[in-house]
Amino acid sequence: MTNDEIMNIEETEFGCGGECGECESCGRSSCHCSELSPCPLSAVLDVIGGKWKIPILCALSGSEATRYNELKRRVPFITNTMLANSLRELEGDGLVLRRQYAEMPVRVEYSLTETGLSLLPILHEMQLWGLTHLPNAGGGAANEA
Repeated sequence: MTNDEIMNIEETEFGCGGECGECESCGRSSCHCSELSPCPLSAVLDVIGGKWKIPILCALSGSEATRYNELKRRVPFITNTMLANSLRELEGDGLVLRRQYAEMPVRVEYSLTETGLSLLPILHEMQLWGLTHLPNAGGGAANEA
C-alpha cells in the first residue's frame, strides 16, 4: 500500500461505525491504525528510536563521509558497542552507508544515504518544536495551550 493510498483511506472502510476511540498520532479513528501493518508512525519510531540513533544521524549530517573515531567524538558518551550496534541497525534500515576501503590499515567511512538525508528536515522540525515547547530543551513553556 502506497502512502497516497493510506492517506486516502476513509474511516468507514474499516467498519468500526465510529465505535473506536481517536488515534493519538493522527486524530483518525483508532481502528485506522490497527489496519496499517505496521502503523507508519510506529515503523518510523522503530527505525530512529532509542537514545543514540538521532544523535548519530545528526553527527553524520555535517559532512560527506565520517570515520568511526570522528563519529565517536561527535556523539559524546556513546560506548563503542552502542555506536557499532546503532550504525549496523541504521545501515540495515537504509539510512547509513558504510564504505570499507581495501587498504591497510582498513579504513571505514559512514555517510547518510538519500533516505537518511530525507530525514534531516523532519529532525530539524522536531528540534524547533522541542526548543519551542519543552522547557528543558532551552525553549519555551511546556504547556502553552
